Amino acid sequence: MLKVLFVASEAAPFIKSGGLGEVVGTLPKELRKQRVDARVMLPKYQDIPVRFTEKMIVQAELIVPVGWRQQYCGVNYLDYQGLPFYFIDNKQYFERPGLYGYDDDGERFAFFCRAILEVLPKLNFFPDILHCHDWHTGMVSVLLNAHYSHIPEYQKLRTIFTIHNLCYQGVFPKEILSDLLALDWRYFTMDGVEFYDNVNFMKGGLAFSNIISTVSETYAREIQQPFFGEKLDGLLRKRQADLEGIMNGIDYDVYNPEEDKNIIMTYNVKTLENKPKNKTELQKRLGFPVKDVPLVAIVSRLVDAKGMDLVGSVLGELLSMDDVQIVILGTGEERYQHWFQLAAWLHSDKISVNIFFDEKLAHWIYAGADLFLMPSLYEPCGIGQLIAMRYGTIPLVRETGGLKDTVQPYNQYTGEGNGFSFTNYNAHDMMYTLRMALAIYRENRVVWTKIMKNAMKSDYSWQQSAKRYRLLYNKLHLEIGDSK
Repeated sequence: MLKVLFVASEAAPFIKSGGLGEVVGTLPKELRKQRVDARVMLPKYQDIPVRFTEKMIVQAELIVPVGWRQQYCGVNYLDYQGLPFYFIDNKQYFERPGLYGYDDDGERFAFFCRAILEVLPKLNFFPDILHCHDWHTGMVSVLLNAHYSHIPEYQKLRTIFTIHNLCYQGVFPKEILSDLLALDWRYFTMDGVEFYDNVNFMKGGLAFSNIISTVSETYAREIQQPFFGEKLDGLLRKRQADLEGIMNGIDYDVYNPEEDKNIIMTYNVKTLENKPKNKTELQKRLGFPVKDVPLVAIVSRLVDAKGMDLVGSVLGELLSMDDVQIVILGTGEERYQHWFQLAAWLHSDKISVNIFFDEKLAHWIYAGADLFLMPSLYEPCGIGQLIAMRYGTIPLVRETGGLKDTVQPYNQYTGEGNGFSFTNYNAHDMMYTLRMALAIYRENRVVWTKIMKNAMKSDYSWQQSAKRYRLLYNKLHLEIGDSK
């Protein structure tokens, strides 16, 4: 059986800040169903709930070199719902609040990358493939090449590097090359980790991993262009033969309107008459008049990349309509928070702004809203639109990255389509599409219900994506078992 170790900086349900944690916590579960011995390794952060840490077993203790430093490393083990997890323990680096944003992040994740490779002989599990995720693990392939390629056991080890968001790269001063990574200057080149006279962890993963993947087919093409490539498009074009886009999925056990305990009334595609009951109770919770008007939802970080400037530009026009309600859930830039809160103060009967994140309320919004607005400037994959479709809440998105790959615009002639979309990053184009969608809701419920059912029947579980990852593993000429 093929052995794959996922290495990442976060994983649900232990700790997550976004889509990366969702993927690392769920994709290995599906791979195990498909006869892959998938396991996960991540840092043991302070914020991991006690209900998990108290069940962990210390499997190994060792010393890990970080440049000239010799640092303690503990390996804690926990089997969670049949999926093995390993936690790299070092109080100096990880016994602190949060995940990222510290001045010593370069040192913290240099330690993590080196620890991943050092602990392998201690696990009673030596993988065939290290599946590395985002910049925090970008140096694993570099360190494997530099420090372990002479060791027979490591010579068969292959690496896959998955880009979740190219915007975040882990760029640090060049002095860390020798000070933290114990690498010589032959790695500090245009084809190596050098990036405008700094060291770039993301670039290390792109340059030295055997295969590169990212989280949607469109994003894989987009990042080879200057606008989306974040100054790494040249390297990505050079490695395009080794680059593949595979759409993320969502956990259909967690996001299941038929069994969701977070919503008022469960339903499925055959019992859609129950969905409006969630809307009625949500309207009461938000302080809205309970009436049959379209309820538009945004569950998102409130930042430029998510298209919040477009939303702000048309918010006044949208609120001038008599028959529309809006709910916003999320945190982000202060200017957007204040902007939306002011609108809620002026129009409390039409817009509810919730500057926090609440998982239960998020599920309730997905179940109770009619339309899910996601007008991103760029979106490597996107999770929100997948969840919305699962709950029969029709997405309206901009055609970029994973949004373009997952949301098929409604075609009035064929009846096909699971949502609405617009192409140009333009507030007027977004508003035109939004008005069209609202008109269908008001004037043609038969069509609206058809789109809802199309959305709910769209399959974005992990099953197909996991099969494609197995094909990637097969590219590395490894035994992957039953390919069915």
